[in-house]
Amino acid sequence: MMPLAYKVRPKKFEDIVGQDHLVGPKGVIKKMIDNNQLFSLILYGPAGCGKTTIAEVVSSYFPLSSFSFNASSDNKAKLKDIAQSAEYYENTLCIIDEIHRMKKDTQDFLLPFVESGKLTIIGLTTENPYRSINPAIRSRCHIYRLKEINENDLFLLLKKVIKNEQMKNISDDILKYIVNASSCEVRSALNMLEIVNMLDEEDLNLANAMDLIGIKSFNIDEKKEYFYDVTSAMIKSIRGSDVDAALHYLARLLLTEDIEFISRRLLCLAYEDIGLGNPNIGPRVLAATEAAKSLGLPEARLPLSYAVCDLALSPKSNSTYLAIDNAIADLENMKSMAIPPHILNKELKSGKYQYKYPHDYKNDYVKQQYMPDELLGKIYYVPKDTGQYERAIKEYIAKLKREAE
Repeated sequence: MMPLAYKVRPKKFEDIVGQDHLVGPKGVIKKMIDNNQLFSLILYGPAGCGKTTIAEVVSSYFPLSSFSFNASSDNKAKLKDIAQSAEYYENTLCIIDEIHRMKKDTQDFLLPFVESGKLTIIGLTTENPYRSINPAIRSRCHIYRLKEINENDLFLLLKKVIKNEQMKNISDDILKYIVNASSCEVRSALNMLEIVNMLDEEDLNLANAMDLIGIKSFNIDEKKEYFYDVTSAMIKSIRGSDVDAALHYLARLLLTEDIEFISRRLLCLAYEDIGLGNPNIGPRVLAATEAAKSLGLPEARLPLSYAVCDLALSPKSNSTYLAIDNAIADLENMKSMAIPPHILNKELKSGKYQYKYPHDYKNDYVKQQYMPDELLGKIYYVPKDTGQYERAIKEYIAKLKREAE
């Protein structure tokens, strides 16, 4: 039998709940439909908020050959088949679920088709694409965030489904419990509604409904924030040096028992937000997260809380993170640039080019060109003053500049 959530999935924009900023009368996606012009999109937001539904409704409005691709389970060969199909159609649409999981070689294969317009993509993800999706893909798409479904909208939706599907008379207190237990995920709420509808009329009360639903949909707080929102809150608290808030959010994340995920995020933060502000932090956090994995819960909370406190109370610097991202951006936006020939040193014997070995000079430094001609004078790394180590680096850079004059 067809599940209720699939059966009542909206077939038109007017039936989609909570996303009027995208699909309402003045919504940007509705404007695309009205102008008969679809651009590549990335839709991101929490689970059960309507990403897949919007993508499927969009595809129904266009006379396109439409395909689906799951970046976590489908392989590159399937994408090649889709791309080949694009050669036979004026326009081809590909809905890519979990696009943040797309492998780099798959992205590289996809890019020219998206660039040329032969393939229009709608990427779906629960993660923030500005942090989780390759800039090359991101720059070729319009990015839109879906809002969380609020309690009132979900409650009214359940009432509407009951009426349209001629279900049993389910009381408002049961519906409110479903809204709360589902964490406002439409799909979960509809699944719960379908189960409750199995009760006989005389047994339709809140106590029996709660027993039938069982464990509420997992939620790590009482304000219905989602897993990645809590993770983001912990990272922002550490970045903002609020150690108590950071520990609060770590406590929430520990309820997930996902030590591997927490460890990865803390280690990433050590190099992104602390960096050379405290160069010893990376090895310390690595040691703490490895200890957490070895201990397992509940003891893993000890090294993880140590790492969170260490990170939150450390001097902060994102200088190296900014430096490498700026360098990568130049590679993506500029043509290939030749390495200065004296660096390659391929014609040393002929004397045409001469690489100067710094250790042969005073203070192990000699002025010579290392950067390609196109980037001469470009500065990627800018030291900060928040930590003693990076202040020393700043002084050293100034000294080198003085010696080069």
